[in-house]
Amino acid sequence: MFRSRAKEEKAPADKAQVTLSKQTRDPQAPKGRPTPKRSEAQSQRRSVASTPTNRKDAAKRQREERRGALERQRKALAGGDERYLPARDKGPIRKFARDWVDSRINVAEYFLPSAIVILVLSVVRVPALQSIALILWLIVIVLIVADSAWSGVRLRKALAQRFPDDNRRGAVAYGLMRSLQMRRLRLPKPQVKRGERP
Repeated sequence: MFRSRAKEEKAPADKAQVTLSKQTRDPQAPKGRPTPKRSEAQSQRRSVASTPTNRKDAAKRQREERRGALERQRKALAGGDERYLPARDKGPIRKFARDWVDSRINVAEYFLPSAIVILVLSVVRVPALQSIALILWLIVIVLIVADSAWSGVRLRKALAQRFPDDNRRGAVAYGLMRSLQMRRLRLPKPQVKRGERP
């Protein structure tokens, strides 16, 4: 009385599929596609077997793939492997900017140690030391701004000479941001020594 009509309509179609699949194909008739090589068939079987069947397995597999990609990226940042670097670090222009910055001494990379010394001096309750700390702050900031401006001009000129026809947009800012970091903490790791030409 309250039966679903959809189930009644589906039933004949299911029976038709079963009868069609039981029909045997003539062995002499062509099957309409080439026989796959054994290696192809095995790889297809492996991919079918390894596809996740539910959401939990799919999420677990996605997490593992993401973890593997991050691990490859971390190794690339440590070793400089161009294939797995993040998009912001890829390309010959970015590599040249990194090497150019790493080959010279930058005032900005000494900001953190000098800031710690200045903070210690400013905490001491001796007015003379506090005034010295204030003057040192000003000197360090002026030196960093002047060195960054001079480095930006020189890096832009070097990039224009090396890559005259390429898009160099953002490369100078990328190099200057790298110069603000201490050499030991830079990622990707420096590939050139100080004084070495990139």
